[in-house]
Amino acid sequence: MRRVKAVIAYDGASFYGFQKQKDTKKTITSSIEEALISIGIEDKIRGSGRTDRGVHASNQIIDFRVPIFWRDLYRLKEVLNRKLDSIYFKHISYIDDSFHSRFLAKRRVYRYIFKTTPPSIFEKRYISYYPKFNLSILKESLKIFEGEHDFSNFLKKGSLTHTNIRTIYRAYYKRYREYHIIYFEADGFLRSQVRMMIDFSMRVANGKLSLENQKEQLELKDRYSSTLAPPNGLYLARVIYKFDY
Repeated sequence: MRRVKAVIAYDGASFYGFQKQKDTKKTITSSIEEALISIGIEDKIRGSGRTDRGVHASNQIIDFRVPIFWRDLYRLKEVLNRKLDSIYFKHISYIDDSFHSRFLAKRRVYRYIFKTTPPSIFEKRYISYYPKFNLSILKESLKIFEGEHDFSNFLKKGSLTHTNIRTIYRAYYKRYREYHIIYFEADGFLRSQVRMMIDFSMRVANGKLSLENQKEQLELKDRYSSTLAPPNGLYLARVIYKFDY
């Protein structure tokens, strides 16, 4: 058996999230492992992180072990892509057995895309909708999230973690034509943290909450909102490792 690293993309609208679940097989992990079993690969996959139901990925990283008879990794990629719907293997390569997609990841980048006009029927699964916002206030709000913070007020209830402290290296806005894009780059994210931060910033940017409210919630002084931004605009965009694996 040899370990391989794979870069995959998926349409999260077709699944109930990345992680395996007891009551459904319609998850990213279950779908990939079912395809692997069908071609004689019985190892479990490990992912760089979990995405919620409806959240997409353009560059998720997974790793698993393959039997020696799967020497041709290009053919393996082609076979898996024929077997899977809404999941696409972009690249597969051999990796040292010490590699771990999740534990060795140093940074993760999420991208959130929305429009101020209703998305077309062809965009609804992939683009969110916020009819209005103040751009300068949005940029100021995003900056507040940067740095090391205890994000206990920005995670979904029921989450079990060793620590809720995370470092956000960059939080910024870009525009491409009619699309508005928010980026978060951090050492890691808590459950639904990105969607909660985006929703909070958008509420600040459209006047429903204030920058002071945001600071107080981030400093654990009070809690003003725990609602989540719609999942359809969110993408796991990049996973960064210390070394170029």
